[in-house]
Amino acid sequence: MLLTLKYPGNIEKFMIDFSQALTLNLRGKFDRISHHKDVNEVHSMTKEIWRFIDSKKQSPAFNMALDEALLDWQNEGMIPPTIRFYGWDPPTLSIGYFQKVAKEINMEKVKSTGLGFVRRPTGGRGVLHDKELTYSVIVSENHPEMPNTVTEAYRVISEGILEGFKALGLDAYFAIPKTEEEKQGLKNPRSAVCFDAPSWYELVVEGRKVAGSAQTRQKGVILQHGSILLDIDEDLLFSLFNYPSERVKERMQNNFKNKAVAINALRETPVTIDEAKQAFYNGFEKALNIKLEPHELTVEELAKVHAIMQKKYSTDEWNYKR
Repeated sequence: MLLTLKYPGNIEKFMIDFSQALTLNLRGKFDRISHHKDVNEVHSMTKEIWRFIDSKKQSPAFNMALDEALLDWQNEGMIPPTIRFYGWDPPTLSIGYFQKVAKEINMEKVKSTGLGFVRRPTGGRGVLHDKELTYSVIVSENHPEMPNTVTEAYRVISEGILEGFKALGLDAYFAIPKTEEEKQGLKNPRSAVCFDAPSWYELVVEGRKVAGSAQTRQKGVILQHGSILLDIDEDLLFSLFNYPSERVKERMQNNFKNKAVAINALRETPVTIDEAKQAFYNGFEKALNIKLEPHELTVEELAKVHAIMQKKYSTDEWNYKR
């Protein structure tokens, strides 16, 4: 069927009118596309740049010394907010700042199994660092996105961990102590084992704890670090602590299975350390709306870390101070 368009007037004027209308319409579309592109670029540009350090596996003294050095540098305004991933060589038992070694820790077992040992500058309970991804976040207390209270800052930072678990296909969520008994458990934990003790904004999957973190604030800076378990040796873990009796130990270890779980126990396909790093790297960027910029420690920075190691975290005076 042939459609004939009748235009009342000069055909040349019609063609000019049509051409101008088409040009204006296309220009409007391109302007809108350009506007959306500009908005996206501006949105990307407004993301704050944070430093990212993957220090890989290091000694227990080095790991704690580097976290302290990062806190110092942040306090002095020498570095931007920083996220760090690391591991442990050898596998290590770290204890909280306030824990009492003689009373709580079976040091004979720690030494006979060849584990490292170090006291953290943060509170919390004992952690066996082995098949895990350890992270630390160092940021000023005055950062505009950081809440004033410890628990709320803990929640904001831990959103990055939450997003990482989701990226690995796990339905993680925050659990908050609700009953009076649970709240009292925060003040007076009955267990020396980190993953056996409750905490605010606990990250759980299927009702079981999947990450353990601790936070300190010094010199106007927040340091939060924690463990993301890929796998766990429960027998080894529970052999590293002291108990009133063997019966109490067995009961606590049996209860532990209902309280904590490692990532690979929840997945059909095991997660590699590299896959975990990528998931939580992306998780922090998404949750905190930041852009991570990788950084290699300089010779001068490493010298500072080693100085802190020798003065503090490699000494019995620090590690056995309580």
